[in-house]
Amino acid sequence: MAVLGMAAALVLVGLRDSIVFFYTPSALAQKEVRPSSRVRMGGIVQPGSLARTDGASKFSISDANTSVPVVYRGILPDLFREGQGVVSEGMIDANGVLRADTVLAKHDENYMPREVAEALKSQGHWKGSDVEGGGASPSLPSSASPSGAFRD
Repeated sequence: MAVLGMAAALVLVGLRDSIVFFYTPSALAQKEVRPSSRVRMGGIVQPGSLARTDGASKFSISDANTSVPVVYRGILPDLFREGQGVVSEGMIDANGVLRADTVLAKHDENYMPREVAEALKSQGHWKGSDVEGGGASPSLPSSASPSGAFRD
């Protein structure tokens, strides 16, 4: 038992650096996430926030309460659009910007990543009851962003 316990402890310590926590923008703002921490963040691409400069795409991910700026170097998925669900993974820098190395866009208008749907539902911004397979799109208030509204 002691050997198994020691082996499990060594595995957990070894995997500690590869664990990626999922956050919504509001959860990320509330938690003390240290710079250079690897995170996965999901929400809606804030309308009007997408800008492409010098080979980088800059946009904000919002959950109707808070938005977090994201910088991504690479080719965005074909289905990436403002007002749509997205999950980005990368490192948080000292300024609170997510330096993403992975951006995943939803594959059709009925799908929302489970973590994003659950987070939006828990905040009262989800109009459907089917979280597992999507099935409904988020219902976000029109006052959710400075630009006016999120699209369903």
